[in-house]
Amino acid sequence: MPIETHVLMDGALHVYRRENSRYWQCSTYLGSLNHRQTTKEVNLAAAKDFARDWYMERCVEDRQRRRGGAPLLDNPVQLLVAGPGASTDGRRRRTPTGPTFGDAANAFTSEFEVITLGERNAEYVKQKSDHVRVHLLPFFGKFALGDINAGTVQEYRVHRQTSRLDPKTGKPKKPARATLHGEVVTLRQVLKTANRKGWIDALPDMSAPYKTSGKVEHRAWFSPEEYKILYEATRERAKNPPKERWREVCETFHDYVLFMGNTGLRPDESARLQMRDVKIVQDESTGERILEIEVRGKRGVGFCKSMPGAILPFERVRKRKQLKPTDVIFGKTPRELMNTVLDELNLKFDRDDHIRTCYSLRHTYICLRLLEGADIYQVAKNCRTSVEMIEKFYGRHLKNNIDASAVNVRKAKPKPIAARRKVTKPAT
Repeated sequence: MPIETHVLMDGALHVYRRENSRYWQCSTYLGSLNHRQTTKEVNLAAAKDFARDWYMERCVEDRQRRRGGAPLLDNPVQLLVAGPGASTDGRRRRTPTGPTFGDAANAFTSEFEVITLGERNAEYVKQKSDHVRVHLLPFFGKFALGDINAGTVQEYRVHRQTSRLDPKTGKPKKPARATLHGEVVTLRQVLKTANRKGWIDALPDMSAPYKTSGKVEHRAWFSPEEYKILYEATRERAKNPPKERWREVCETFHDYVLFMGNTGLRPDESARLQMRDVKIVQDESTGERILEIEVRGKRGVGFCKSMPGAILPFERVRKRKQLKPTDVIFGKTPRELMNTVLDELNLKFDRDDHIRTCYSLRHTYICLRLLEGADIYQVAKNCRTSVEMIEKFYGRHLKNNIDASAVNVRKAKPKPIAARRKVTKPAT
């Protein structure tokens, strides 16, 4: 008789130890048969890992056996209630056999967090777990991995586009294109995990049908006139805040706008920025005082040389907060205050209805540098991005980047035939 038992895989797998034995055993019931195996492990955690892999292998074998001619289910009346993931033709799905999407999702989240430790941004890793927990598991959780195909992936896209209703309008509240793309990327990563473990032979086609190539649009930015309106408004707000207790917040926000507009940092990069990452130096090539910044962001560690206009706001913040070397300079991105100011100035949207955010200050920096004739390669290097990205999202809408002398070329018109004839006098 077992003296200690542990239940795994929602009750389908048992890990136990018998009297007079130091090894853990595992057992499961599949295909009308009981399966037992010794793990040859003394440690419980190692035994559980062995048992899970062993169980998945038994499930795959059982599924292959059933596909060879045996009925898919011992009890064919076992059906799932129609819900998220139900067939679009109204039929109910059979109870899944073998490893499920939930098993693959659990394996993916545990692996991804460990393997990417220190390699990827913590927020990015958390976002993957959120995709699985909030969206993918509720829809695919009870699917057998072998039942997920191109059709079910398309059903998921339709489900995400129609499942949420706006309480004000009553119309479907659709996720952004980038949001849905990110969820499908996570779905692909989960299925890749299942493929590596041998639970599925290949990944289904997850390309979006009927999709046209995305329209390339420029990023929302502030023109020189709009940027001046913005920083003059934040300066006035710093001098006369709506409430006296908000004075320091408004002063820091004004310095934030100037600092970001003169450095081109991403909001997440500025949020991590510490005093020890910034140095005031005399630039050899220009003879001006600038900031040399060691940037930590989504591309790892990079470097940035600021415009001279970043010096004053940096020194004001340092003096105001009495910052130590390990203190963050700005901390949390001031999204709410930015939205409030932009709404007051009627600058929340540009003429193409692109929304402006704190990220638009980075776009403004890049566009202003290009307008001033800066070398695109140097701008890309200073902003830790690629020339291709700048040409695609920033440079195409700047009229100053077009050389009229190279465009307005005209061929010389040939002279009329009569004008080319030479009049020769008869010989005398």
